[in-house]
Amino acid sequence: MSISPKLHTVEEFDAYLAAHPDGLFELINGEIVEKVPTEEHAHIAGIIAGEFHLYLKQHPDLKARFGVEARFRPEDDEFNDRMPDVFLRFTDAPRVTHGPVTGLPDVAVEIKSPDDTYRGLREKADFYLENNVKMVWLVLPEKQIVEVYEAGKDIQILQPGDTIQGSEVLPDFSLLVDELFAG
Repeated sequence: MSISPKLHTVEEFDAYLAAHPDGLFELINGEIVEKVPTEEHAHIAGIIAGEFHLYLKQHPDLKARFGVEARFRPEDDEFNDRMPDVFLRFTDAPRVTHGPVTGLPDVAVEIKSPDDTYRGLREKADFYLENNVKMVWLVLPEKQIVEVYEAGKDIQILQPGDTIQGSEVLPDFSLLVDELFAG
C-alpha cells in the first residue's frame, strides 16, 4: 500500500521510519510502501527461514547468514530501500545492528500478501536481479506456485509435487513446494 505519491529519497525515508517506528515500510523507486504481511505469509517465511537455517548448519564451510524482513539498501541508489521477506547472503562481515545493510542479499524471497500485485512482485524480482541478487523466489500462496528467477536463466514455475533446487547458488539445497502450502 503506497503511503505518498511524492518521490522520496533514502534520507527522507529514514526520517519517515524514525517517525513511524512500529510499521514495516520499503522505499520502492522513491515511493514509500507499507508491507502488510498475514499469518499465512509469516508461516511460509518461517518455513523458508528454517530451511535456510538447516542448510547452513549442514554446510558450515559457507560463510552466510539468513533472516526475515531486514532492510537492504543498494549502493549509490537514492530511491530504494528494500526489505525481502526472507533473505540469505554470503558474508562473514559483522552483522549490521543499526540501519539497512549496504547492498542486497544473494537470495531474496518475496511472499505474496493480499495487497501485492503479481506485476509488482515480478518487478521486484527484476529489480533484485538487476542489482546482482543471484536467486529470487516469488511465493504465490493463492496459486500454490513458486516462481524461481536466476540471472541468465529461464524462470521456473514450480507447483506442489515439484522441488525448489538451490542450483549453483545453494548447492545441495532442496525444498518441496508442498511444504510451503501444507497446513
